[in-house]
Amino acid sequence: MLRMAVRSSATTPTGTPQPGRRERKKIQTRQAIRRAAYRLFEEQGYDATPVDQIAAAADVSPSTVFRYFPAKEDIVLTDEYDAVLENGIRARPADEPVIESVRQVSIETLRAMAAEQRGELVQRLRLIREVPAVRGRTAEHTARDAAMLTAVLAERSGRPADDLELRVISDVILAALQEALLHWGESGRTTDPEASVHRALDVLERGLTL
Repeated sequence: MLRMAVRSSATTPTGTPQPGRRERKKIQTRQAIRRAAYRLFEEQGYDATPVDQIAAAADVSPSTVFRYFPAKEDIVLTDEYDAVLENGIRARPADEPVIESVRQVSIETLRAMAAEQRGELVQRLRLIREVPAVRGRTAEHTARDAAMLTAVLAERSGRPADDLELRVISDVILAALQEALLHWGESGRTTDPEASVHRALDVLERGLTL
């Protein structure tokens, strides 16, 4: 949910150079599909919106939709930011505590989101809560992200990639981030999501004590 990478601006929050023309075209196509899908989901509901209707609204073929999003649920769960957590942590000081690295990357990402992107985040959170298929697919994405984070932490620590402690740390961090955003969405968004992320990571930082 906070895995964010390529932006359409000159650089990403983590300093990644602007993508080339071909990659920008891909990003534009993904965005068109996603925006069409979100509009239709809002108007008629997730289950009542077939992929061919999304394709028509985005002016692409159904095969193009599936080329960018292997499953309908991925339209909700995949965005241009799918590598920012990985790239951001790699860019942080190697001796920085992992919780602090994740905190800085997550907060930087949220602060860089435009109003429209925050609106999509709210829709995504609602769909995760309300649609069983999206919730189920979320677990698969989280497992992938946990493997990615474990690999990054293994590089930083010199431990093997299958180290149990690294796997536990990765799973707990990602669960904390997800719960922070879900809590923010469920609470009526009376505060910024950054506050919920800070609060969730504070719990981990102090050692899960109450």
